[in-house]
Amino acid sequence: MSHKTSVLGRLKRLFGSRPREDRVDAEEIAETPTAPDLPNQIVSRDAKYQIGQVLRHRLFDFRGVVFDVDPVFANTEEWYQAIPEEVRPAKDQPYYHLFAENERTHYVAYVSEQNLVPDQSDAPIKHPDIAKMFEINDGSYTLKPGQRN
Repeated sequence: MSHKTSVLGRLKRLFGSRPREDRVDAEEIAETPTAPDLPNQIVSRDAKYQIGQVLRHRLFDFRGVVFDVDPVFANTEEWYQAIPEEVRPAKDQPYYHLFAENERTHYVAYVSEQNLVPDQSDAPIKHPDIAKMFEINDGSYTLKPGQRN
């Protein structure tokens, strides 16, 4: 008897080889709600954009490279309340950290997913911090190995 067989035999003796009654089938899983109602639950979505992607703000004239993503709003309440109510985005969506620039300056921007669109230009982003985090090859921004999680 091989070692593999003896381990399998021991497991069967310990846990039994009969089907477990607490297993669920695919149909039951499909009917299970994906977001149970929990008192402190934060609903989030998958991010639409990725790190290294060049994006443009939908309303304001700036563009930038994504260097981090929060699944939901993760800035201060004071920062959030400073946004005019008529354009204030929801908190329960991805928020992106961008090395951003406009015609006059460069800065770090924190922007909701609903306010970003892919940038269609081939112009490079000239933010000085990009070189610390990204390798630039043929207009694409790839995280340096030391920057990856």
